[in-house]
Amino acid sequence: MTTAKRWTLRLLAIALPALLLAAPARAIVTAGTPTALHSDTDGDAEADRQAVSREIERFRSSSISISQAMALAESRHAGATTADVSFDGASGVPVYRVKTLHNDRIWRHTINAATGEFVGGEAALPLAELDRDDRSNLAALGAIRHRLADAVRVAEQAASGKAISGGLVRERGRLNFAIVVISGDDLKEVILEPPGARTK
Repeated sequence: MTTAKRWTLRLLAIALPALLLAAPARAIVTAGTPTALHSDTDGDAEADRQAVSREIERFRSSSISISQAMALAESRHAGATTADVSFDGASGVPVYRVKTLHNDRIWRHTINAATGEFVGGEAALPLAELDRDDRSNLAALGAIRHRLADAVRVAEQAASGKAISGGLVRERGRLNFAIVVISGDDLKEVILEPPGARTK
């Protein structure tokens, strides 16, 4: 099965009515290997599978959860909110790469997945230097009451697993949270549309 087919395979769509008041409006769970976790061996399914298996194994042996990594990064700047987070097990030391939004800047943090310590310094990029679509997405993130941390919690419950990455995606004029969850030996992508995130 090709990468594209695995990516588009829909497992199920579920509603989370009990969580509607405290969490994004709906969750759609898809199965397959999300693009972010594929290796650069274009078209080599076995190499992809092995790379994903190594990444999952390193993630499972980490002491720090994705929620803890986001909280650590957000604590660096009062009022910051996470825009994107991902686990990176390919380097020597597994880390979380966290981008937070604060005071019209995107802050980039690298956090050791075993200890929770910050690795290297933090880097800031003014929003004015981003393209129009990224600025629009981040403005929408600031305008909604739900945060990526809320989406991670709901996605983990919906897919019965642990989140390994999350961020913003825009599809057909809608800003969604896209969370990749490890559930058993499977990777699932959970798409959550926060109330009030639609654009004209």
